[in-house]
Amino acid sequence: MTVRIYVPKDACAIACGADEVVEAIQAAALARKQPVEIIRTGSRGMLWLEPLVEVATPEGRIAYGPVEEGDVAGLFDTGFLAGGAHALRIGRPEEHPFMAKQTRLTFARCGIVDPTSYTDYVAHGGYKGLERALALGPVGIIEEVKKSGLRGRGGAGFPTAIKWKTVADARDDRKYIVCNADEGDSGTFADRMIMEGDPFELIEGMTIAGIAVGATKGYVYTRSEYPHAIAAMEKAIEVARQHGMLGINIAGSTHSFDMEVRMGAGAYVCGEETALLDSLEGGRGTVRAKPPLPAHKGLFQKPTVINNVLSLTAVPHILADGGEFYANFGMGRSRGTMPIQIAGNVKHGGLFETAFGITLGELINDIGGGTASGRPVKAAQVGGPLGAYVPTWQFDLPFDYEAFAAKDALIGHGGIVVFDESADMVKMARFAMEFCSVESCGKCTPCRIGSTRGVEVIDRIVAGERREKNLEVLKDLCQTMKLGSLCALGGFTPYPVLSALTHFPEEFGDTPRRLEAAE
Repeated sequence: MTVRIYVPKDACAIACGADEVVEAIQAAALARKQPVEIIRTGSRGMLWLEPLVEVATPEGRIAYGPVEEGDVAGLFDTGFLAGGAHALRIGRPEEHPFMAKQTRLTFARCGIVDPTSYTDYVAHGGYKGLERALALGPVGIIEEVKKSGLRGRGGAGFPTAIKWKTVADARDDRKYIVCNADEGDSGTFADRMIMEGDPFELIEGMTIAGIAVGATKGYVYTRSEYPHAIAAMEKAIEVARQHGMLGINIAGSTHSFDMEVRMGAGAYVCGEETALLDSLEGGRGTVRAKPPLPAHKGLFQKPTVINNVLSLTAVPHILADGGEFYANFGMGRSRGTMPIQIAGNVKHGGLFETAFGITLGELINDIGGGTASGRPVKAAQVGGPLGAYVPTWQFDLPFDYEAFAAKDALIGHGGIVVFDESADMVKMARFAMEFCSVESCGKCTPCRIGSTRGVEVIDRIVAGERREKNLEVLKDLCQTMKLGSLCALGGFTPYPVLSALTHFPEEFGDTPRRLEAAE
């Protein structure tokens, strides 16, 4: 009897030796004359266990990990093809505490299906959202998205339905859907995981968006550092066309929608929507002044919806299950689930999808298991390299857009990078300014010049030159950048700097004045 074995072809798993493990399994099976079928999946998100090898048994899939090439012979010897006992045996993946505590909507299929198999996708609930979307029509689709409370999963958390309605109401001969997959934040990998592990979900979400606003063309803009994601997306797009789910009269309807992948060179500023549009048009990625908004004059000066991967991949579930069902998850104005990426100095790094409202402390200490180094946690940066450093005495902070904003922090793309007590917060603040100066498109003075001056001022503080005066200059500079920059690159750079200065003033040579109990 042929045994099915599932091994991720996710970039993280490959980096940890998944391809070599596959070769070892094939060689061992051949030597033992045991027929096996190896299916390459995406990752389930328990990245500290990669490569995670799963075997189909009558009791369900049994996982082993992290498996190295040298472990394979021993696995065969202990009967892992039948789910046998072994030191690396995890058991049923969905019962692992890391997985069991999640609410998986967007990532429900990741690590389970063959990413480029249309049959697999449909068998696991794929295209049910599109089917209902076609029945509802454009107005009904936008109404469902409005009911869901879906907000942009990348920055300011702007309501998705408002953006879509603006484009739907625009009158023009052509409209576009642009997926911002330029995932450049440190500690983020959810977009990559979706594109590598469940690309049809993004295709379905963009198709629904196209029907809702009257767009017939879509682009996935991603970076050159994502070759595996690009290959998976291009293959899935080709397969979707073959099955009539892209192109003219999609799914036998009167609607037409097609899409393609475009690759950028990896400029961080191209994660900003207007710089992305310039790059997509073939120009240098520089920020455009607004208005006009991209919803009115976007790609090629046509009305354009720009959403990121996590926003668009939430849409199929919203349409399939209903907006009210999705809105039942979360807290306040932050509805639905958020795929949170836990990285940095943490024991159990990975992708954890859950409803808004879970606290930062739960995510880092309970889910993440604390630091990998074993030292106490000092702080966590949430929302990428321009996110604030949240100290441990604020770890009761719930994952909620408004709660974070009240603390001058950002959720951003949902990335958490953990630091232990050895982290030098002055160096971290300097890095933020240096990062901004390197990545700035150069269009506005506060970002272009302010970040360079920020590095110089921090260097003077470290050298002990007129420390008090330079601390005041640094704070004033941050306010200028925050209020005067043309886009979020310069506008958000002060967040990590000011949070480091506020919560860890003694490291800058300032007088400690925080009241931890009052925090």
